[in-house]
Amino acid sequence: MFKKKKELKFPTHIAFIMDGNRRWAVAHGLNKMLGHRQGAVALKNLVEDLCEIPEIKFASFFAFSTENWKRDQSEIDYIFQLVREMIDESEEKYVKKNIKFVPMGDLTRFPQDMQEILVRVREKTKANTGLVVNLALNYGGRADIIQAANKAFESGQPLTEEDLRKNLYAGDAPDIDLLVRTSGEERISNFMLFHLAYSELYFTKTYWPDFGKKELFKAIESFTKRERRFGGK
Repeated sequence: MFKKKKELKFPTHIAFIMDGNRRWAVAHGLNKMLGHRQGAVALKNLVEDLCEIPEIKFASFFAFSTENWKRDQSEIDYIFQLVREMIDESEEKYVKKNIKFVPMGDLTRFPQDMQEILVRVREKTKANTGLVVNLALNYGGRADIIQAANKAFESGQPLTEEDLRKNLYAGDAPDIDLLVRTSGEERISNFMLFHLAYSELYFTKTYWPDFGKKELFKAIESFTKRERRFGGK
C-alpha cells in the first residue's frame, strides 16, 4: 500500500480537521448522531495507524470548535458523551502505547465530569514520550493566540515568538507540517493559526468516518512529493 523510503521526508506534525460526520450519516440513510459515533471510531483507529509511523511525533485533531456551541443542544450533548467514552476507553491504551494526550482549548465550559476525564488522562500520560495526540475541544485559533499572549505579557517583558508559542494550548508542539481536511471543504476554519504558518494543505472529498489508513497514506504520499521552501527560493 505505502512503502516508506529513506529519502522521503515525512511530516513530524500532522493535523486533521475532521469534517463530514453528518453528511456521511445522511449519505448512508442514518441519524446524524451515528455519523459522529462513526467519526469517533475513525479517530481511534487513526491514532493506532499513526503510532506505526515513528517519523510522526505529533497529531492534532479538531474535535469541537468555539463556534460549535451554536449547534442544537442535543447534538452537543451527544458529542460530549462520545468524548467521555472515547477518552475513558483509550486511557489504558495510551498508557500502554506511550501516547501523550493533550486536550487543547478552554475546558472550563464543559460539564465537570467531562473535565475530570480529560484532565485525568492528560495527567496520567504527561510523562509519555511517544506520539503526542492533541485533541482540540472548545478551541479556536484566534482565542488560543489571545490567551497565550495574555499569559506571556504577565512577565512584563517584550513579547517574542517563542514566548507566545510556549503559552499556546499545544504546548511544545512544533509547527504543523501537513494539515488534512476531509469532506471536500477547503478552508482552515480558525484551527491552530499560529502553527499553520508554513503548513502543506491536503483536502480530500472523503468524509471523516471513511478516512482510514489508505486515505492517510495518500495524504502523506502527497506531502512527500512537495518541495517546501519556507519563503526561500
